[in-house]
Amino acid sequence: MGHPELVVVSLICCLAAASAATLGVVYTEGGFVEGVNKKLSLFGGDSVDIFRGIPYAAPPKVLEIAERHPGWEGTLKTTDFQKRCLQATLTQENTYGSEDCLYLNIWIPQGRKEVSSNLPVMIWIYGGAFLMGAGHGANFLNNYLYDGEKIATRGNVIVVTFNYRVGPLGFLSTGDSNLPGNFGLWDQHMAIAWVKRNIAAFGGDPDNITIFGESAGGASVSLQTLSPHSKGLFKRAISQSGVALSPWVIQKDPLFWAKSIASKVGCPLDDTARMANCFKITDPRALTLAYKLPLRGMEYPVMLYLGFTPVVDGDFIPDDPINLFANAADIDYIAGTNDMDGHLFATVDMPAIDKSYKSITDEDFYKLVSGLTMTKGLPGANATYEFYTQQWSRDSSQETMKKTVVEFETDVLFLVSTEIALAQHSANAKSGKTYRYLFSHPSRMPIYPDWMGADHADDLQYVFGKPFVTPLGYRAQDRTVSSSMIAYWTNFAKTGDPNTGNSEVPTHWDPYTAENGNYLDITKDINANSMKQHLRTNFLQFWTLTYQALPTVTGEDKVPEDEVPEDNVPVYMAADS
Repeated sequence: MGHPELVVVSLICCLAAASAATLGVVYTEGGFVEGVNKKLSLFGGDSVDIFRGIPYAAPPKVLEIAERHPGWEGTLKTTDFQKRCLQATLTQENTYGSEDCLYLNIWIPQGRKEVSSNLPVMIWIYGGAFLMGAGHGANFLNNYLYDGEKIATRGNVIVVTFNYRVGPLGFLSTGDSNLPGNFGLWDQHMAIAWVKRNIAAFGGDPDNITIFGESAGGASVSLQTLSPHSKGLFKRAISQSGVALSPWVIQKDPLFWAKSIASKVGCPLDDTARMANCFKITDPRALTLAYKLPLRGMEYPVMLYLGFTPVVDGDFIPDDPINLFANAADIDYIAGTNDMDGHLFATVDMPAIDKSYKSITDEDFYKLVSGLTMTKGLPGANATYEFYTQQWSRDSSQETMKKTVVEFETDVLFLVSTEIALAQHSANAKSGKTYRYLFSHPSRMPIYPDWMGADHADDLQYVFGKPFVTPLGYRAQDRTVSSSMIAYWTNFAKTGDPNTGNSEVPTHWDPYTAENGNYLDITKDINANSMKQHLRTNFLQFWTLTYQALPTVTGEDKVPEDEVPEDNVPVYMAADS
């Protein structure tokens, strides 16, 4: 009879060979590319084709908009992630990454018999304060944060991630035509346009593209929907914890920060044309390291030190984003926040927040409030402080005070601007639908206090299916959260409706309007009671009515134009400006 083991092995091999659909070599506008096919089970059947490191633009010149890639001879092996764009390391003492960094990665789910075709496409834009990050994300033992496999295979969509320039190399601007800035946004635009032109060859539907992102990536998604350059490139968008209107997004005084770089690298300060030319011949590593984000001993809240972010350039962002929502009238939009998004920033501004053995005082909170309400001067600081500390007369426990700090930073940095963006999207919508969520599944960080909710970026692991990738690191309830989010997100990518697609969802998610204030509260138990209305209405009304009505302080505190800025912030900048 022979060896039964050999019969079984050869049977498995035959099954696998007979039933695995794979793209093999794909022809793109730049030439042929070849990725890898990863089997999802031992017995063949479903698999995923993965292409890592396809160039979507030519290696960019310093501080210039990138150009199309000239193409290559032969077949490009696209099996490994390429280096991230040049950026400072976490210690900010050195750099890593490369100037040659404009590459993207694609995951395509494949069934048993024939290669996929006409699949919805989801393009991810990473966050990182416009200062750091990469299309593959943080990596622990080759488990990459932004690995698109679980979204692709569970939701039957194509997932694309890509690199874009960050920090001074992505966003340095003189505030005029000599150095308009927004190079990182142009990179994002080029990646999306490349996908639009090429994704059909990978089995994607170029007329059904969704862009999604978190934090600076969520704000980038929002800006891409508002830019006139995006017309027709994508149909839908998801902003997680960041929108174009968030107070840390648009840099109001880019020249201040350009001068701060110029003074460090020895470029002219008094002539923007000469300054820009000097920047372009300066070592890009020196430009990158000339800016450091201070993380301790700061005079002002950390948000005010984010110097290199998008600018209103009269081109990619032609006007203040609040005036551009008509451009998103036909785009389906989901936006939301985490219930304690501000926690990460509160711990930098007030490190005692997480330390049970350390107290905070009302003076500490007043200083933080006044730092984030500078444009309204003393009246703004006093009104805000009084509004947020109302319950302290009844309960002045440290837990209550610390939670107030986190809620204040969550409101100022994320929640209010997201609500305004949703209202604007809904008011301007023609065919576009609008949905809002709140992510409230508590953080799993053991060092956090027990009152802690979902911190900034806590949602990422669930959207990218980490509870299924490393099941031993998670609980059953975490897999429930992840499964629900992937189902809603990929249904939305397919149809523009998070309830409709080929993934079952735990409850119906009703659309948002400013009148109904509908939002889905995402927790481990999503049911009919998870559809809620009017999140933190009284706080929203405080910011949009009471606070907004206060007179804006004029620029008497303004730094003289000819003064060289040191490592401080422009004192007239603030959250609401």
